[in-house]
Amino acid sequence: MNMNGQDWDQVVIKKKAPSGAALKDEAAVNAARRQGAAVDTTQKFNAGKNKPAQQTVSGKPAAKLEQETEDFHHERVSSTLKQQIVQARTAKKMTQAQLAQAINEKPQVIQEYESGKAIPNPQVLSKLSRALGVVLKK
Repeated sequence: MNMNGQDWDQVVIKKKAPSGAALKDEAAVNAARRQGAAVDTTQKFNAGKNKPAQQTVSGKPAAKLEQETEDFHHERVSSTLKQQIVQARTAKKMTQAQLAQAINEKPQVIQEYESGKAIPNPQVLSKLSRALGVVLKK
């Protein structure tokens, strides 16, 4: 048996000595000060902490978000406009799909307007007015 390519020497693995920030414990900093070295001991923002100093959501502190009074909801189709569309469509004896085809929109658009889920679009409202032959008021 030929073992010429094998290295049978003993291998010792040692831990690397601490350096940099790990070496700067309080005793090392005091020793450096006694020797006259300029030592900067300012604490970095959030250094070594898992929690942020102030809970934030999307860059704003959570307390400011809770105090926010502005309403961020989109305007939806009013109930009177929904009823006007349904009444005009049934008076013309059209289905939602037929009305959608008449104004070149998807049937889902008509369904959303009649259920009140749609955000009013002036162009769609003018198409509906022309197709139904009525003046739709918000």
